[in-house]
Amino acid sequence: MKSLFPILTIAWKDALSEFRSKETISSMVIFCLIVVIIFNFMLEPGSTLIKEMVPGILWIAITFAGILGLNRSFIYEVDQGCLLGLLLCPVDHIVIYFGKMLGNLLFILIMEVILLPLMVVLFNLSILSIIAPLTLILLLGTLGFSAVGTLLSAISVNTRAREILLPILLFPVSIPILMAAVKSTNHLLQNGSIGEAMPWIKLLIGFDIIFLTVSSLLFEYVVED
Repeated sequence: MKSLFPILTIAWKDALSEFRSKETISSMVIFCLIVVIIFNFMLEPGSTLIKEMVPGILWIAITFAGILGLNRSFIYEVDQGCLLGLLLCPVDHIVIYFGKMLGNLLFILIMEVILLPLMVVLFNLSILSIIAPLTLILLLGTLGFSAVGTLLSAISVNTRAREILLPILLFPVSIPILMAAVKSTNHLLQNGSIGEAMPWIKLLIGFDIIFLTVSSLLFEYVVED
């Protein structure tokens, strides 16, 4: 409980800063709108390809918009010279990692809350019967993506080409998470049942545990360097 309060405090600080400026969420939402609208023009209404392509479109939008948010994860502290002060706080560095990761997770989830209804309307999807398992898949996929993304954001933020370096580092590492997320979403939309998607969901849970554990342990060495 003692470590939970500083984690929530760091996440609340990031959320408060973002809700005042609205720079990160607005850029993420605009990017998602562009991606979804472009694909909507490409596919004919009622096409059989829609259900096959929607999982890929969904996770493409989440991934690229998520990178915009992750890129800004440590930028405020670095640009304003506050990162050292954050690291000197009397808490373990692992607490800072989980606070930052929780903030990134929150921003991406907010973007997904806006993105999913938009895709339902534009692609004429019926997801009411699968909303619970679909929410679970989105949460698990976003958790793993945010976990490794927060670590790699801390690595790239002090470089000159941080906007370019983060995607280069993140995409290869996050392939297992993205593949499991796309596959489980596809099985769910195609069959309307969580049964065939369950092996991929279990894979998502496994990679979430691995990424959270490894990233939190490596974070201290990353910020010390």
